[in-house]
Amino acid sequence: MRPARTTSRLATVTAATALLALAALGAPATAEVGASGEGRHDRTCVGSRVPDHGPARDILRIAEQAKKDMALKSVILRVTVDGREVVTTALGESMTGVPAEPAMHFRNGNIAISYMGTALLRLVDQGRVGLDDPVARWLPDLPQGERITLRMLGASTTGLVDYVRLPAFQNAVSADPFRQWTAKELVKLSTDQQRWYAPGTNWSYSHANFVLLGAALEKITGTRLDALLRREVLRPLGLRETRNSFTPEIPEPVMHAFTDDRGTYEESTFWNPSWTTAPGAVETTDICDLERSAVGIGSGELLSPASYQELLNPGTVGLGRPTDKCPATVCIANTKAKHYGMGLLVLGDWIAQHPLFFGYSASQAYLPAERLAIAVSTTNGPGAQDSHSAHLIARRVAAALAPSHPIPDFG
Repeated sequence: MRPARTTSRLATVTAATALLALAALGAPATAEVGASGEGRHDRTCVGSRVPDHGPARDILRIAEQAKKDMALKSVILRVTVDGREVVTTALGESMTGVPAEPAMHFRNGNIAISYMGTALLRLVDQGRVGLDDPVARWLPDLPQGERITLRMLGASTTGLVDYVRLPAFQNAVSADPFRQWTAKELVKLSTDQQRWYAPGTNWSYSHANFVLLGAALEKITGTRLDALLRREVLRPLGLRETRNSFTPEIPEPVMHAFTDDRGTYEESTFWNPSWTTAPGAVETTDICDLERSAVGIGSGELLSPASYQELLNPGTVGLGRPTDKCPATVCIANTKAKHYGMGLLVLGDWIAQHPLFFGYSASQAYLPAERLAIAVSTTNGPGAQDSHSAHLIARRVAAALAPSHPIPDFG
């Protein structure tokens, strides 16, 4: 997520038999998971051969048209069905004269929040915590911490104001996008404000919830968050190219980003993302890992059946209504068809996330009914509209491949 102009938009060919047939004909996915749950990635993420016709060609046409329509600098995408590659490709440039490549790394933003949600539920499965345990047990200095539960942090129902919406914060980020923010600074911005509502009574997205969830996970386990996520999620899913950094560093090869958010088109690749979520969950990835993440998280591969149901609906359905303090654009209605889960979005029949950060946009979406995974990353060209462009492309691909399962927007 990012401040300023996009804060109001939080997140956002063939039928079933043909998809299954395609899965039988496609190339095997590059990440495999054995019976132990330990994944392995013996690969470099590379583009696939695109035939002259068929679903892969249709997807490529969608991406090419979207790149043109949205004035994007690059589009990278990967689609699989039942673990079999349909297409992996990269369009456009990273920088002038430097072609985009599937192996390039980009920021995955709030996708790491879905990893925190899954890590929390794995701790529940291990009997180490309960979702309704008060966070005051681990964060005694948090105001009203005895009324806030782990469930509320993961489901974003605490009532804490989202510091990203505060004009003072937006101005500070715009004035110095390289500033390193601390978790303590970020939480204080929210807790200094009057709550939008009593904990657990409504729904609203707040970055503060996930900064606090990261801190709670560290206290519960006695393990630094980056190491915890690597142990509980990244390594079991085989996400070898997904990693945290405590600086704005991005591993080579780098997908560069550009934005006109401050009024002029400028490079934003190394603007500091320290404010976006909990320290230890500020990650980069590549498109192959993003597709694998869509499958692993969206299928509940690492969770018990009970915890998978909590992942999909931790009690948010039916919440989300405007109040005097919280407008409808913030306290968004959560319905059975479109709602927030435990660190992710349930959009119709899809499980998804779609981060946005100063010129970077990404989307992961998984359709369990068809075992269809879509991963998209985009960067903005001059004049690109402020939008979740990767998510819009994912929705177009979904409409082509699974027309009876469209991805609805949220909010």
